[in-house]
Amino acid sequence: MSTLWGTALIVSAYLKNRNDFVLLGGPKNMGDNDPEYGKPTRRDYVKYGGAVIGGGLLAGCAGQSDSGSTPTETESDEPTATETSTPEDQSYSVTMSPVGTVEFESVPEDAAVYSNHDADILVSLGQADVITSLGFPENYSAEYYDELPGVSLDTDSLTKLYDDGVDKEVFYELDSDVHHIDPVWFKSWSSFDESDIEEVESNIAPFFANYHSRTNIAPDSAPDYQFYTIWELVDKYAQVYQVPERGEKLKAVRDEMLEDIRAELPPAEERPRIGVVWYDRKKESFWVYHLNEAGFQNAHTRPLQANDALAEFDSGPRSGWSDSALIDMEAMLEADPDVLLQFSDWQNPDEATEAFFALDEHPVGQQLTAVQNDRLYAGGDAFQGPIINIFQIELTAKQFYPDLFGQPPEPGNTSELGEMFDPQRVADIINGEV
Repeated sequence: MSTLWGTALIVSAYLKNRNDFVLLGGPKNMGDNDPEYGKPTRRDYVKYGGAVIGGGLLAGCAGQSDSGSTPTETESDEPTATETSTPEDQSYSVTMSPVGTVEFESVPEDAAVYSNHDADILVSLGQADVITSLGFPENYSAEYYDELPGVSLDTDSLTKLYDDGVDKEVFYELDSDVHHIDPVWFKSWSSFDESDIEEVESNIAPFFANYHSRTNIAPDSAPDYQFYTIWELVDKYAQVYQVPERGEKLKAVRDEMLEDIRAELPPAEERPRIGVVWYDRKKESFWVYHLNEAGFQNAHTRPLQANDALAEFDSGPRSGWSDSALIDMEAMLEADPDVLLQFSDWQNPDEATEAFFALDEHPVGQQLTAVQNDRLYAGGDAFQGPIINIFQIELTAKQFYPDLFGQPPEPGNTSELGEMFDPQRVADIINGEV
C-alpha cells in the first residue's frame, strides 16, 4: 500500500435510498473512545496543506455549476491543467472545494468510496482496482460497464459502508490511502461530527470529494462551497491519480454525441414538455424535479434542451422537500406533460416506479397524455460520473425523442445502448489505450 500524505478535512458520500429526498436521521452512536493502535499514525508524518471544513471553506465561485442553470447546457468548461506536475518520487498537490489543497506523496493505491458518482469517476480514469467500498454496493449501476470491453467493477467484493449508519471502525479496517467522501454532506446526516472527521483524517488518510455539486445546493454552514461539473470533478480526480488526459478524451466522446443529437432536434417550441417526478404512491402525488436545473444529477436531461412541463412548481431539492414541491394528480393533469420521467430509477426500479408505471389504472392518472401515449419512463441515475453520463445521455435522448433516435430500452437493459457513440473507443480511453 502506498503511503498517502495530506490534509483537508473532507468526506464525500452517497446515500442511494429510493426516497431520494429523505436523509437518514441519527445513525447508531459510534462511541466516544478512539481506537488505540501500537504504531505511529500517518499523521505523525503528514505534510500539511489545506483548508478547514465548515465556515472557512476554500473560497471560490459558488455559482459555478454543471454548465450553469440554463436549459441550454453546453458543458463548455474545459478541464484545467494539472496543478502540479512532478516526477513520481516527488509529492504533488490538488486543490478542490471543500477540501482545500491536499498533498500526496504518491498515487493512492486504495480508496474508500461512498457515492456512486465518485466510483464512476474512478472507473472512468482506469482506477477501478483502487475502490474498496461503497455506501450501497448493491445499488451501483455497474451493468453499464458490461458494454465496455475490458471495463468492470466487482461490487460484490466491496465493503458496504452503510449498515444502519456508518461505523468509524470501518475506516480503520479499510486503512485507505484516501477517502472519497464529502464531510460537509456526511456530517449533515450521519453521527459523525467534525472531531470524528479530523480523527479519521489524522489517523488514516485525507479526504477528497465534492458531493453537493449534484444539486448545486450546499448547507448554510458551508457558504463558500464551490460547485463543479462532472468533467471538472473528473479533472480533479485525474490530478490525484496522475492520468490527466482520460477525462478530456471521454468528454470529447460526450461532446461529439451531443453535437450529433442537437443537430437533429426540432425548434424549441416543438420539443416535448417533460415532467420529472418521483411518484409517492401512498399520497398518490408527485414530488417535482426540474430537468434543466443546475447540478450533475441533471447532466443527462439538461443537455437535451427539452421543455420543463413543471417549471411553475417548486422543485424538491430547492424547496427543502416542503409540500410546495408535492403536487396531486389533479395538478399533474392540469400541467399534463407529454412525457413523465420517474426520477433516478432506470437501473433498479422499485415499488414506487412500479406504481408509477401503473398510472393507467388510476382514475385520474389514466387521463394523462403521457399515460395514454405510453410515454412513462424511468429516469437515469442522478449519481452519475462520466461513463454513466455518456450512456444516460443516449438513453434520455431516446426517451425524449424516440422518433429521431429510436425507442428507448426497457429499464436496466444496457445491451441496447451504445448505438450513438463508440463503446470500444470509450473502453480504450478508460484502459489507457488511446
